[in-house]
Amino acid sequence: MKYGGVSEMISSDRRCLVIARFQPLHYGHYHVIKWSLENFDEVIIVIGMASQSHTPENPFTAGERVLMVRETLKWAKLPLDRVVTITLPTLEVSRVAVHYVKLYSPPFSCVLTLNPLIARIFQEEGYEVKEPPLINRMEYRGSYIRKLMAKGDPRWRDYVPPPVARIIDEIDGVSRVKMLYKEKIPGYYPV
Repeated sequence: MKYGGVSEMISSDRRCLVIARFQPLHYGHYHVIKWSLENFDEVIIVIGMASQSHTPENPFTAGERVLMVRETLKWAKLPLDRVVTITLPTLEVSRVAVHYVKLYSPPFSCVLTLNPLIARIFQEEGYEVKEPPLINRMEYRGSYIRKLMAKGDPRWRDYVPPPVARIIDEIDGVSRVKMLYKEKIPGYYPV
């Protein structure tokens, strides 16, 4: 079947979903996306908690995170024509959230996640869930990278692709993270 007369449509059984907050996008995310593209025809990248920004856990905006994803894909020379990036507003994690994901994304058959709660709710809704390969999980964590930023430790750059570091520099993201961790925003308790 032709789509727009240009190329064949990709079957939902060859399309997977990768859900993350990308706060910020790091090499762990990069490796999952790369692995996904090696194992599926198309990858839907879901930028979760898109309606939250400027908090210790979610310092970057949805638009900044979309840019991090796109620029990283271009830097890595990964095929943009096989990636769909969507944003998902902040939702309570429940089986209802799966229905919102379905409303915001093309059809898919498989979900890639390391989060056991996300895995459970998608499994309960009948989706295949796979854990992508783990790579340096203790350091490739947004919380660890944000802590380094908050302390002014330049090693945070070692854990993110160069385009992400450039974007964070351009938006003065380290200063933002430092301020957010310093201010002790009510309801947020950075560690």
